Amino acid sequence: MITQYADALYAAGGVEKVGWIAWIVIGGLAGWIASMFMGTDRQQGLLLNIVVGIVGGLLGGFILKLLGVNVAGGGYFFTFLTAVAGACILLFIVKLVTGRRG
Repeated sequence: MITQYADALYAAGGVEKVGWIAWIVIGGLAGWIASMFMGTDRQQGLLLNIVVGIVGGLLGGFILKLLGVNVAGGGYFFTFLTAVAGACILLFIVKLVTGRRG
């Protein structure tokens, strides 16, 4: 259902693909929100928030692609939600590996 809707929007020209500058902006915001949600905001600066958001976006996109969701046609809002979710997953994994509590 979701993939059909995203494909139809992309085919109709209603959704744009996200460029690399948008990835930096979306990544920074997503990393910042995820770090606040996961309790790591005090440990991270702007650059690390951007990196966590971009890597989280890639991780979230990979997971959604495995589930069969068309991540390329989602647009900015879907990309942002994917990046926030992926960044939260990434920060959770980092906390598990390093043993930090927050």
